[in-house]
Amino acid sequence: MESKRILIVDDEKLARWSLTQKLSEMNIKGIEAANAREAVEVMENDAPDLVLLDVNLPDKKGTEVLKEIHREWPEIPVIMITAYGSIDKAVTAMREGAYDFFTKPLDYEKLKKTVENALETVVLRKKVEYYEKKAHNQWSLENIVAESEAMKKILNMTQTIASSGTSIVLLQGESGTGKDLLAQSIHYLSCRRSQPYMVINCSAIPENLLESELFGYEKGAFTDAKSRKKGLVEMSHTGTLFLDEIGTLSPAPQAKILRFLENHTFKRVGGLRDIMVDIRVIAATNQDLNRSAEAGNFRWDLFYRLNVCPIYIPPLREHQDDILPLTRYFIKQYNLKFRKKIRALSRDAEKLFLRYNWPGNVRELKNVVERSMIFETGPRITTDYLPIMENASNSPGGSALYDLSEKIMPLKEIEKALINKALKISRGNKSEAARLLKITRDTLRYKVKKYQL
Repeated sequence: MESKRILIVDDEKLARWSLTQKLSEMNIKGIEAANAREAVEVMENDAPDLVLLDVNLPDKKGTEVLKEIHREWPEIPVIMITAYGSIDKAVTAMREGAYDFFTKPLDYEKLKKTVENALETVVLRKKVEYYEKKAHNQWSLENIVAESEAMKKILNMTQTIASSGTSIVLLQGESGTGKDLLAQSIHYLSCRRSQPYMVINCSAIPENLLESELFGYEKGAFTDAKSRKKGLVEMSHTGTLFLDEIGTLSPAPQAKILRFLENHTFKRVGGLRDIMVDIRVIAATNQDLNRSAEAGNFRWDLFYRLNVCPIYIPPLREHQDDILPLTRYFIKQYNLKFRKKIRALSRDAEKLFLRYNWPGNVRELKNVVERSMIFETGPRITTDYLPIMENASNSPGGSALYDLSEKIMPLKEIEKALINKALKISRGNKSEAARLLKITRDTLRYKVKKYQL
């Protein structure tokens, strides 16, 4: 492990030597400077991990050197040392950004602990900066493939909203369009990027548990509440809370979320005290909330509260210019993952990709590319391993079940096939299938039973 380096700035040679010896015992290399000029030269040539700086230097005040270091190298901690210690000097040094202040004669044991803590702070800060940079690069809008005008417009809107002070964002779009990706981008592009990012899928948690998951509970609030628990809202303080699938909420939790959104205060379950938090809420849904409100399934007042900064992400079939660029992006990803060298799609596969309707949107495209690359052995993805062939239409931009010009089929067979298709697209979700077919769920259940599907 590389030893740390500390710059010792003091005009007394004996003081510098003594500190260098003590630091060597800690496996720390001491670099000496007798005045401010030498100190700045060392900083400019090869900045150390920490600076021990005497207040009284022959060519400049130590506090002035402190200001310069703090301005040019803010990440490097500075510990001030003086033989003429006073409260005023200590206060001044701390105000100028000093990590700590010591007076001579030095208490080496105390100084050793302070140096260790300061160096540990530097390491932690570097780790935080590394992960922040990694997260920023990972969720940067530059990593989102968008060559169509529709998606470019959405990314511009996302950038504007992320840097704004708005506390509520609504993302709408079909399943698989990338709402979760956009939500994380909004968080990491905002001033809240170093704060918590918490996620809750509203459709995955039973209604009787949702309130305690969101708002937490007090000890003794119910039988199993052995101790106080913070909810996701409280844990998101100063950060972002992502409410996925908010359109699936029933009326009771809708009312509680509305109350919270109005003033950003809440009570834990079983609690009496209002708790205020500062968070940004990003809500996402694959439903048309306006239509849900008209049908009486979603509160109008909650819809209006959420609809402050809405972003609608169109389905992939509405921005076909992104299909092939997205495909190339996923091929590049899976080449690294599977250690392959597949260059592109074959001509036939390209045509198929552009004809297909992509009901599962970008998520389905990614899965299709992954599956094909697992089995493909040649330099290009061919139609041999594409599971979408049977669903592709012969006309651009469409997905047809039958070409009625070739033969006439019994009406019940067509109805049966359409229901099968809807169930396949919705992955067995009868409510979603009924919505696609524009029939009620009860009607769909009757048809499924009738045709023994």
